[in-house]
Amino acid sequence: MTSTTTTEQHLRNLARLRRVRDRIDREYARPLDVEALARDAHMSAGHLSRQFRLAYGESPYGYLMTRRIERAMALLRRGDLSVTEVCFAVGCSSLGTFSTRFTELVGVPPSVYRRQAAQATAGMPSCLAKQVTRPIRNREAPLSEPRLA
Repeated sequence: MTSTTTTEQHLRNLARLRRVRDRIDREYARPLDVEALARDAHMSAGHLSRQFRLAYGESPYGYLMTRRIERAMALLRRGDLSVTEVCFAVGCSSLGTFSTRFTELVGVPPSVYRRQAAQATAGMPSCLAKQVTRPIRNREAPLSEPRLA
């Protein structure tokens, strides 16, 4: 294969991956699985997962769950839905999995977040509240400086 062909193939793969990511962004509340995403991208599930992780730093499932949790955070800040209603509204089918993943990404359980966020973002425009309350993954969190006593 020539370098031009390799570059063209790489660009085609990136375009497919962008379409997968865009679909996850659009359809996060629908039942999505890696096999269906891979089928639509004309890839195997394993190949899609590997390529997606290389391009975006996380698996397609991890990306989907992050989108769901971000949307759940917005719904919980509104305060008019229960945690269970939010869980199902964002496309999760298990309250336990939703709560576990939410706690992993946000650092507190959904019920605690709902109480705290309502107070912390009171009077703040929603576009600013979204930026301020975006979940930070462990690998993105700044390392704390060691304290010298």
